[in-house]
Amino acid sequence: MEPQPLELLTVVFIGIGLSAACGFRVFVPLLGASIAAHAGYLHLSPEFIWLGSNPALLALALATVIEIGAYSVPFIDHIMDAITTPAAVIAGTLLMASQLGDVSPLLQWSLAIIAGGGAAGLVQAGSVLARGSSTLLTGGLGNLVIALLELGGAVVMTLLAVFVPFVAAACLLIGILLLIRLARKRGPKSSLSVLSGPRN
Repeated sequence: MEPQPLELLTVVFIGIGLSAACGFRVFVPLLGASIAAHAGYLHLSPEFIWLGSNPALLALALATVIEIGAYSVPFIDHIMDAITTPAAVIAGTLLMASQLGDVSPLLQWSLAIIAGGGAAGLVQAGSVLARGSSTLLTGGLGNLVIALLELGGAVVMTLLAVFVPFVAAACLLIGILLLIRLARKRGPKSSLSVLSGPRN
């Protein structure tokens, strides 16, 4: 049975919120979805029922601990970015698809790839840029702060996605608008400084 428009919008917002959280940390939203599904708070598509199983919960918990630990080590975090960037897009796609079991496969995977993978990739790109700037400015010493902020973002976005998905979607939209505004403010100045070269 096809979901009602409001129901479809709700599950899409849940998927987008969880997918965006993957851009901060790959395994935190996967673990959060697993716990929520295991506890009965999150409905999963039939092909993703395994996500709420005990083996999946334990495996994701271990992976989450390893990921958090790796991101707390300077320079190792950059290696993790190279690994987790494609993984975040894949995880975001899967989490979005896990919410869309009542729609046609074409719509399910189209939304999963575009909205889920896109949201995860966008947030991940922002995280990578923030870590790169931190490394240049602090020699990597400030990366732990970035890592803690990312972890907090992943946890908060996961909780919002599960319990108040409309708020999660609104937060993501606000974040995107702020990033666009910041990029527009800094872009021309950065370009002019590069073109003008050093002053005598």
